[in-house]
Amino acid sequence: MNVFIAGATGYLGTALAPALLARGHGVTALARTSSAARIDARCRVVIGDALDGRTFSAAIDGCETFVHLVGTAHPSPRKAALFRSVDLVSARESIAAAVAADVGHFVYVSVAQPAPIMKAYQAARANAEEAVRAAGLNATILRPWYVLGPGHRWPLALVPVYWLLERLPATRDAARRLCLVTRPQMIDSLVWSVEHPAQGIRMIESPNIRAIRRAPP
Repeated sequence: MNVFIAGATGYLGTALAPALLARGHGVTALARTSSAARIDARCRVVIGDALDGRTFSAAIDGCETFVHLVGTAHPSPRKAALFRSVDLVSARESIAAAVAADVGHFVYVSVAQPAPIMKAYQAARANAEEAVRAAGLNATILRPWYVLGPGHRWPLALVPVYWLLERLPATRDAARRLCLVTRPQMIDSLVWSVEHPAQGIRMIESPNIRAIRRAPP
């Protein structure tokens, strides 16, 4: 397949592009001039602004799948304004560009919800999910809570707490729904989503992200 990735220079994008290339897919990667060097040299690089679909819409032609990974790095409650001005705006621009290009499948990384914290982050991602549905796209929406990996390991300290909460009837369902996933698990799920396009809207929650394994290339 030919896959367009918005957010190709980020935490997930820098791992997803090589994984797709290794399986024989073509990858077109959106990047700013300042970050283009971070993209795998085998990708087709498009210089543009994720907040302005006009800067990259023409490059989507010929791509069957659009993967949107743009988001504020290291989300925290103090970044609420960025969730609206970056995460939500970029998602809406990508959705509009994908519709205009008649992309067959849109893949969006959202967040597990509801949850007791990060309300502004959840709201921005929920609004983006609503925009995907309103656009009438065939889409896969992945809902991790926190993705463990390089530079994102502090929640490992919560593993014993999760172990306890998953065994208490009152907290079991929430603890499982908000379980931690790893970056390799996310990449497996994203690759699987690209290779198995949805018809309509498909939701992949955190427990399912843990379970998906990509087939050997």
